[in-house]
Amino acid sequence: MSTRELPRSTPAAEGVDARGVAAFLDAVEADPAVDPHSVVVLRHGRVVASGWWAPYAAERPHLLYSLSKSFTSTAAGLAVAEGLLGLDDTVLSHFPELDAEVTDPRSRALLVRHVAAMASGHVEDTWDRAVAADPQEPVRGFLLLPPDEEPGSVFAYNQSATYALGAIVQRASGQTLTDYLRPRLLDPLGIGAAAWQQHPAGRDLAFTGLHAATDAVARLGQLHLQGGVWDGVQLLPAEWVAEATRRHIATDGGDPDWEQGYGFQFWMSQHGYRGDGAYGQFCLVLPEQDAVVAITSATTQMQNVLDAVWAHLLPALGPAPLPASEQDAALAERLARLALPAVAGQDAAPADRAAWAGAAFTPGGEGGDDRAALTGVRVTEDGDGWAVALSDEASTLTAPLGTDGWRVSEPVAEPVGGAVPVAVSGGWDAQALRFDVLFLETPHRLALTCSLASGTVDARWGTVPLRAGHLHDLRSPRP
Repeated sequence: MSTRELPRSTPAAEGVDARGVAAFLDAVEADPAVDPHSVVVLRHGRVVASGWWAPYAAERPHLLYSLSKSFTSTAAGLAVAEGLLGLDDTVLSHFPELDAEVTDPRSRALLVRHVAAMASGHVEDTWDRAVAADPQEPVRGFLLLPPDEEPGSVFAYNQSATYALGAIVQRASGQTLTDYLRPRLLDPLGIGAAAWQQHPAGRDLAFTGLHAATDAVARLGQLHLQGGVWDGVQLLPAEWVAEATRRHIATDGGDPDWEQGYGFQFWMSQHGYRGDGAYGQFCLVLPEQDAVVAITSATTQMQNVLDAVWAHLLPALGPAPLPASEQDAALAERLARLALPAVAGQDAAPADRAAWAGAAFTPGGEGGDDRAALTGVRVTEDGDGWAVALSDEASTLTAPLGTDGWRVSEPVAEPVGGAVPVAVSGGWDAQALRFDVLFLETPHRLALTCSLASGTVDARWGTVPLRAGHLHDLRSPRP
């Protein structure tokens, strides 16, 4: 959560038709492919609408996935302003110890501006190959993979490019991205807790892994909308903002909003520009409308969320203040009570309590990319009610089962340690227990069905974690 509240206003006072915001909420809630987690709308620098679908909450950090890239871009802009690096530096010049090894002319010619724009010359992502080549210095692995085309000539969404950009900033500054950004960006913007996954230890990932609250995303967008100015202070050079948020290279992403071109770690959109991350994490900046929209969600259909913004929110952003309306109050009330539906069974308790208390289940069901790598599930009952224990090869996570709604807890994954915030909801149908687990600092939901007859559990991800190896990884990094 931020350390200072953003100024607030009513939708009508800022020229926003509350009915359009409500229509956006209707659209994402009605879409079976979208699990909405939060939305914040700023107009003329003021929050006119904000809400979190319980059990998600304003104060919790959320895994931003590739929206992390836009924070890395901002760090690079600050480092350029401080003279720590230049856009026309070669990447290799920041890793002089690799000079003798890197002999390919295209690799040697790769510039900071090329990796910032996802234009390294490679035609596909190289991250897995770069890490395989050198797990402790993926930049070395990256530079040893010759670009397929001339740098600057072709776009490919290449995690290694952003990683190299972040690694250059960290080398040049002598700090992690988080530590570098704290006094220069996070504190001045009033952003509280923020933490980045690392690889290797001591180096923030840059292309993914940042956990921050929705409010932090909104503030980053507002800073760029204001040309780098915050509270009257030029935090980020206006020239960098203009460069980072303009089209540097053409893209062909299939969906309309992935075909508008790419800047410096920002996507161009059908309207304005954006930072975005896997499964529906968005920072939408709309300069023509003087608006910012921050969204967290869980979906494999990210264009659906943007389509809902363009269809409902965008037309609601009018040119002038509107008369005060009861619609504003109705919207505020609705935003305050947003909630994800509970996972309800026919029964809140099983008919055969004795058989279920202490029952253990081994993985069953058909395979698939969405199948969770669990080793087992156990169901228990005590004086506090029912609980479920999920085990994988590294740890066991035990959480209370909410049979009348979501039950939020922060269990410790044993024996590894560390609290993993979750919410669990479910119930029984005949001889099966169905429940979902929300990992509240991520976009991920795990749906489980335990069958008493077969003694098996079928566990499926709604959105498959992209990097987390174990259940205990599904949380924000702790200091």
